[in-house]
Amino acid sequence: MDVEYRGTTVLVSAGGELDEESGQVLRQALEHVTPGERVLMVDLHGVPLMSAGGLLHLLELHRRAEDRGLRVLVVGWQPQPRELMARIAGLPGPASATADRYATPGFRRLLAERAERTHEFTDHGSDRVSAGG
Repeated sequence: MDVEYRGTTVLVSAGGELDEESGQVLRQALEHVTPGERVLMVDLHGVPLMSAGGLLHLLELHRRAEDRGLRVLVVGWQPQPRELMARIAGLPGPASATADRYATPGFRRLLAERAERTHEFTDHGSDRVSAGG
């Protein structure tokens, strides 16, 4: 993961699998944020796989950033993370606009509750959604 500070924006570019082990890295993303930063942009273009644990860490990062007064944008949702989010949220179909809904606080709360249940009832290796569904 790379963190860049560009004017009033903090850009977090994630790469690889976003899973249970990603928590510490995502927590560090906000360590050096100053009152001058206004926006946190999380770029998921490099994240082909996400587990329920990884989604929980992303939701926690979002919550912590908002607590600091940052506007949060998450861009670059890849097919498997988008599909995982849709499955957890109970929104079937690959064309569901879950990434667009992610910006809505109520949707994030729903996701967090359901992701926590999914995470509790799966082992850390089997909570991914395969490309075939």
